[in-house]
Amino acid sequence: TLRKELDLYANIRPTYNFDNLDFVIIRENTEGLYVKKEYYDEKNEVAIAERIISKFGSSRIVKFAFDYAVQNNRKKVSCIHKANVLRVTDGLFLEVFEEMSKHYEKLGIKSDDYLIDATAMYLIRNPQMFDVLVTTNLFGDILSDEAAGLIGGLGMSPSANIGDKNGLFEPVHGSAPDIAGKGISNPIATILSAAMMLDHLKMNKEAEYIRKAVKKTVECKYLTPDLGGNLKTFEVTEKIIESIRSQMIQ
Repeated sequence: TLRKELDLYANIRPTYNFDNLDFVIIRENTEGLYVKKEYYDEKNEVAIAERIISKFGSSRIVKFAFDYAVQNNRKKVSCIHKANVLRVTDGLFLEVFEEMSKHYEKLGIKSDDYLIDATAMYLIRNPQMFDVLVTTNLFGDILSDEAAGLIGGLGMSPSANIGDKNGLFEPVHGSAPDIAGKGISNPIATILSAAMMLDHLKMNKEAEYIRKAVKKTVECKYLTPDLGGNLKTFEVTEKIIESIRSQMIQ
């Protein structure tokens, strides 16, 4: 509801392990199958869902992805689609991407495109081939959860929802009611989401403090059970806070 009401059309989901893995999935956040336009034809016993892809929505998310690449010293943007089958909807999305990429090539940003099913395989076999990926709502949702599996799970995955006037920052994971009250949830995705918020507010130095502290905490194996550790949520958080403080007094 917040995404819709605040028109937070760009969902940014970075995937990095502080070592050899660093790519970003930028997902369109307001269209596609998630518009929830579906109905049941009782006469023919057929359930039907409408997939909405507009030129306006495609243009602004593709532009956002290319601008993100420019602003963050990224080298390439990949369009992820299924235009060989969804010729009208994904065909439009790909067409917008190809047209817009011509401008950004002049700025040194390379571009390519991959089918969604092939991308799902490439993310497992060779994730280093990607830099920035831009895609539609459902595809982005699925791929970003797959990407989280490369770095230890959803407890390591932050995200940002950005519009022209507002921003919303949250971990990719949900509320995990099955472990509520046990003190074992991984706080890192939430803390890294706070770092993304600080970046958005142009507080890049403070954001970097957080990321360096998380990196040190992970390298020192101060981890919750989901990552093979035995620390509680608050203990991991305290380790990160200690590292931030040590950076600030140096």
